Amino acid sequence: MMIEFFHIAFLKFTFIDLIDILIVSFFIYKLLTLMRGTKSLQILMGLLFLFLTAFIAFWFQFEALKWLITNISTVGIIVLVIVFQPELRRALMQMGQNRMFRKLFKTESRNILDEVCRAAEQLSARKWGALICFERSVGLNHVIETGKKLGAEISSEVIVTIFAPHTPLHDGAIIIQANYIAAAGCTLPLTQNPVFHQSYGTRHKAAVGLSEESDSVVIVISEETGRISVAYDGILNRGIEIGMLSTSLRKILGAPKKI
Repeated sequence: MMIEFFHIAFLKFTFIDLIDILIVSFFIYKLLTLMRGTKSLQILMGLLFLFLTAFIAFWFQFEALKWLITNISTVGIIVLVIVFQPELRRALMQMGQNRMFRKLFKTESRNILDEVCRAAEQLSARKWGALICFERSVGLNHVIETGKKLGAEISSEVIVTIFAPHTPLHDGAIIIQANYIAAAGCTLPLTQNPVFHQSYGTRHKAAVGLSEESDSVVIVISEETGRISVAYDGILNRGIEIGMLSTSLRKILGAPKKI
């Protein structure tokens, strides 16, 4: 028997209706979260205006406007997929980050961290400065917008190439979003904590700054010493040995241990 909460006139509100509303609300919330801080949010506002216009046109029977909206809607779905392709891709990637899915893909998670640690080892040995940021639950779309969007596969070769001296993107940070490099050459916010103002360089201040404003984990490699540090929750752990880097990252990120 269907559980009925209440009904107004001929409208019944059941448990299934509640679940339906919660699911739709969740998807709308995730969509707005993904687009926060990006140009796509402005596009969404424009679409909402069009929907409102369509409602008015059909309510008051504006025939010319109805004809225009009807013809536009025939290709509307295709246009939406093209316009929101980056957000749809990120949404699918973030679904894959869910704990339930991560249990099915432990090997892939290990491989990603292995590639990052291998790249950090090479960058440290060559004393090439680097900032490698792991996005977590707090989105970094506003940071991605400051750099060059890549959507590249995560590999030590790609990461090392990005941070090679004199390359166009070597001075900024890379953002790892789900299972790919979302962007490179990104500008991070600098920490305002006076503790870091005197004896720390710009990269370290930027790493701490991002970790203060989000739950991101940031690997920073010193250009002067090659020393590896990890910033998380506004704290900078300096001088991490390459052998301990993988263990530290797996502990913070909640990735499975190496088998």
